[in-house]
Amino acid sequence: MTSTAIPTAARAADTLAALLAPRSIAVIGASRRADHIGHEILSNLINYGFTGAVYPVNPGATSVCSVHAYARIGDVPEACDMAIIVVPKEHVLAIAEECGVAGVKGLVVISAGFREIGGDGVAREAQLMDIVRRYGMRMIGPNCMGVVNTDPAVSMNATFATTMPPFGHAAFVSQSGALGLSVLDYAREYGIGISQFVSVGNKPDVSGNDLLIRWEHDPVVRVILMYVESFGNPRRFLDIASRITKTKPIIVVKAGRSRAGARAASSHTGALAADDVAVEAMLAQAGVLRAGTVEELFDMAMAFGVRAMPRSRRTAVLTNAGGPGILAADAMETQGLQLVDLSPATVEALRPLFPAEASIRNPLDMIASANAAGYKAALTAFLADPAIDAVVPIFVPPFGVRQEDVAEAIVSAAMTEPSKPMLAVLMGRKGLPQGRAELHEAGIPAYIFPESAARALNALNRQREWTERPAAVVVRREVDQAAAAKIFETARRERREQLTLPESLAVLGAYGVPCAAAAHAADADALLATGDAVGYPLAMKLSSPDITHKSDVGGVRLGIASRDALRAAFDAMMDEVRRKAPDARLEGVLLQRMVSGGRETIAGIARDPSFGALVMFGLGGIFVEALQDVVFRIAPIDDSQARDMVHGVRGISVLRGLRGAAPSDEGAITDTLCRLGQLAVDFPQIAELDINPLLAFEHGVIAVDARVRLTLT
Repeated sequence: MTSTAIPTAARAADTLAALLAPRSIAVIGASRRADHIGHEILSNLINYGFTGAVYPVNPGATSVCSVHAYARIGDVPEACDMAIIVVPKEHVLAIAEECGVAGVKGLVVISAGFREIGGDGVAREAQLMDIVRRYGMRMIGPNCMGVVNTDPAVSMNATFATTMPPFGHAAFVSQSGALGLSVLDYAREYGIGISQFVSVGNKPDVSGNDLLIRWEHDPVVRVILMYVESFGNPRRFLDIASRITKTKPIIVVKAGRSRAGARAASSHTGALAADDVAVEAMLAQAGVLRAGTVEELFDMAMAFGVRAMPRSRRTAVLTNAGGPGILAADAMETQGLQLVDLSPATVEALRPLFPAEASIRNPLDMIASANAAGYKAALTAFLADPAIDAVVPIFVPPFGVRQEDVAEAIVSAAMTEPSKPMLAVLMGRKGLPQGRAELHEAGIPAYIFPESAARALNALNRQREWTERPAAVVVRREVDQAAAAKIFETARRERREQLTLPESLAVLGAYGVPCAAAAHAADADALLATGDAVGYPLAMKLSSPDITHKSDVGGVRLGIASRDALRAAFDAMMDEVRRKAPDARLEGVLLQRMVSGGRETIAGIARDPSFGALVMFGLGGIFVEALQDVVFRIAPIDDSQARDMVHGVRGISVLRGLRGAAPSDEGAITDTLCRLGQLAVDFPQIAELDINPLLAFEHGVIAVDARVRLTLT
């Protein structure tokens, strides 16, 4: 067979169909031994009814699983859409080359021993990719567990998993093969329908981003699930996911919430950004739902099987046991859901139905004597209440009441108001599979615990709120970019990584960030005249390129009220600094007019090697390291994203005003954050920038202290 090498540019066409819905598959390394992965994959393709042609390739066998085998891929009578390679790593390159010559469109390389092992494996993977590109093939893997497509028109289990999930509307991409096995088991056990499952392995070719694009317009796929350990191209993911989540939810489990041995960073912003904040910022900006565990991911995924999305967070709970009702109420509040008061009409409708001991409010405790008829009547009344937009019925099986009967009652009540979602909690194991199956079929997700239902309902509301939100539009502010560029050029020419405090404030001023009035005094001779010009009371801050945290070495003096006090404070400061930092270069002091009042916040810029520039906001002052109440977003940001940052800090109540205090100017804060995002994009040489504190007043903000570190390369 002649070579079918294809130029790299031709690979722009969508060729993933050959991997996700192939018409023919060759299993290279198909074995007669039942304990061999190649045998298991071939068996799965046959046993689960793959609708296309299957060709075992094994030079040592004439047939495998009673199917005629071929000695090499070139002997197969047709050019296969997909070849699954299950051979020792030393033979993968030669087999891939043969596949390219034979006209195979896509490879699924199960074999391990590539980049994941380092050393020779890195070079081996690079050679493999050279072959894939040369022949215009697409590749999943290496070091993966394969692909599943449950669509009856395909019915493909091209993995070594022992089970296949039911057909459904969720697509799943996993970076872990081992986790993929448990995911497929979990999906089958809980009746979660999976449309397609892909274990991407090392993903040098087909990545999660490629699959997102493929699934974006797939009408069968209604929700996308992801387990990822790294984002190869996070900026591209942000662009793609931001678009998809407007029509389909994406739920992600990201492994590795902390980065042990993260790069050292001298400023607050850089140190805080070294954790999981870049991932968190990207997912939040893209409207992606993040799950902490695989179990949470499936809780959320089941929720999107509801017959209707909630119109608001107004929720009602009913139960036949007080304890679960209390747990549900706590969980609902934790998840930001609103347990509304029942309308008088609903209360009057419910009161005659239950004993005096029942609690006719929200949550409704019908007590243990409640039967299936009671559930139907209560749910019907709840669904008719205009103040309620979602209902969570909880059932704990008492003696004499069957779970299946209650499930039927829940389904029957749901039919009376199909525009309102319902999420059920069936806490008893007896009858659970049958009850859950009936509820799922009716578009009512069923959970074992109230906390799971609350988390799932919150996910539905977050998705609704995201889709209702206008698309982000970044508007450039008017700034003096040339003035800032001149400062950066001076530092570059002088080979300085650190801007002086006056320079840092000047950069902020050029970008429209209000700064406290200040002037630099180079030495004692210029001190008093500068102080007179600025005006008392004064704050005096050390100017040194070698000292990051001035207060640590006595480099800050506040509340200086006179010329005599200024000279005394200057002498005392210099003595203390020379004692504590004898090798530091001292370049005078910055004198600032004291600014009183305001709430201390921190704002800044950090730069991640993968994610790019990040904007930070949080509560400031000396407690920023201790509290770490900060939020990040990837620059540039628009006003709505800046507002999300402000609202995202745990201490938002401080900014809104406590005990009658006036609220801080949220508009001024968001404007400052947008300007910082613009600054970060305009000047990629900014490695870190801190404004600490950024004082927030009832009207406006003022940057009092700032620090900028540059990258000189």
